[in-house]
Amino acid sequence: MTVTYTAHVANARFGGFYKLLLLWRGSIYKLLYKEFLVFFIMYLALSITYRFFLTEDQRSCFEKVSLYCNNYANLIPVSFVLGFYVTLVVNRWWNQYLCMPFPDRVMCAINATVHGSDERGRMYRRTLMRYCSLSGLLILRSVSTAAFKRFPTIDHVVEAGFMTRHERKKFENLHSSYNKYWVPCVWFCSLAAQARKEGRVHDDPAYKMLIEELNTFRGNCGMLFHYDWISIPLVYTQVVTIAVYSYFLTCLIGRQFLDPSKGYIGQDLDLYVPVFTLLQFFFYVGWLKVAEQLINPFGEDDDDFETNFLIDRNFQVSMMAVDEMYGDVPLLVKDRYWNDSDPRPPYTAATLFQKRQPSFQGSTFDMGLAKEDMQFQPLSDIEEMNEESITHPFPLLSRLLPGVGASPHSSSAALASPFAAPGSCVMLLRRSTSSASETSDILERESSQDPTCTETLPHPETRPNDVPVQTIFNVETDSPFNSPTEPTTPVLDTTLASQENESSASCETSPNIT
Repeated sequence: MTVTYTAHVANARFGGFYKLLLLWRGSIYKLLYKEFLVFFIMYLALSITYRFFLTEDQRSCFEKVSLYCNNYANLIPVSFVLGFYVTLVVNRWWNQYLCMPFPDRVMCAINATVHGSDERGRMYRRTLMRYCSLSGLLILRSVSTAAFKRFPTIDHVVEAGFMTRHERKKFENLHSSYNKYWVPCVWFCSLAAQARKEGRVHDDPAYKMLIEELNTFRGNCGMLFHYDWISIPLVYTQVVTIAVYSYFLTCLIGRQFLDPSKGYIGQDLDLYVPVFTLLQFFFYVGWLKVAEQLINPFGEDDDDFETNFLIDRNFQVSMMAVDEMYGDVPLLVKDRYWNDSDPRPPYTAATLFQKRQPSFQGSTFDMGLAKEDMQFQPLSDIEEMNEESITHPFPLLSRLLPGVGASPHSSSAALASPFAAPGSCVMLLRRSTSSASETSDILERESSQDPTCTETLPHPETRPNDVPVQTIFNVETDSPFNSPTEPTTPVLDTTLASQENESSASCETSPNIT
């Protein structure tokens, strides 16, 4: 039977595991003590032989062999190989339990979809559930030694009531060299289709749900069969076993305490019992024995799955659910908190302290702000993030490196402005935002030799109503960089003409671009 100790470790406390170390059933001591005694006796035999029965030349040769084994024993990757193997085995062990064929979902589906309070309706429900339990029994007796010992032949299955004699004849007349655990599932589908034709299953969605739940159950049975068929590759199990046992066979010689008078490195102390070597054996070989126990949980070890218990439980619960509990619904009454908008179940004296603890409201529930920070500000008072309000903490970097500063457009404009040739005409594209969030773009040509040709209009926020929304800025071409104090605007630099045409071109104000 599975060793359950969860109640002993429900609460973490000082020395919480010390009681578990005294358990024998299911313990590592019960699993390992024979190998441990064999290793310790072999070590003592070699130690006594070295100390009392070897000649001086033989002792010298033994010491050389011991030093050699001790130096090269760590080349065997025991920890890596064994750790990965045990992880693989434990994951496989738990997945096998998740594939156990529990009939709970099928019995609920049968109870909800197969109707009829008469004897035939009852027979439909019980037979469907029995077919489901029979399929689970057939697969468990195929993979579990404990279940097979309980039901060694089909006759035992018939005597146990999972199968009738007529069903046994049909089962045996189906000639197949493969495992026939799926046959009761096919009988289930045929019987469900017959119940649908008779109107016991009212509609097609209910029939579809019933078949889907059966397929889920059958899928779990199939996965158990595949886990039993496809094992962890034998080569990996052999590699791990050889690595562990060869390592400790090497330790039998390499961990011997040699004569301290010889002056060997690390042999200053002479003991008869290798404490840490024994601990290492206990951990590594114990780890291997854990994998040996979990690699097939359908045996009869202390921690293997209790298949016979599961067979009994599943059959009893499923039959009761589809038969005695069909249509047996408690009276529909008002609950205790019918008129209570805030129902609160009571606490016992042992759990009253949990009621007094505050409930979690969120990470920012206790966060505080100053009064002035909690005042809403009118949108008209919030200054737009345009070029006039942006401050550049690093004006030089914002002009030299694209993307550095408050606005990526301003940095690109500053990067482009130093390369405007003196005396050239530059088109500046600037976006201005009006109170109605409309934009207008202005293109301007400017000659450095006649700066008086520039037309400047009022700022959009201070302009009269009759002045159009536009802004034109002067560009000083005789300076390699714009002044840091001047607003930086998105710039579109293009050369309008060649250098010969620039000297003779007149400054004209470009039309607005909407």
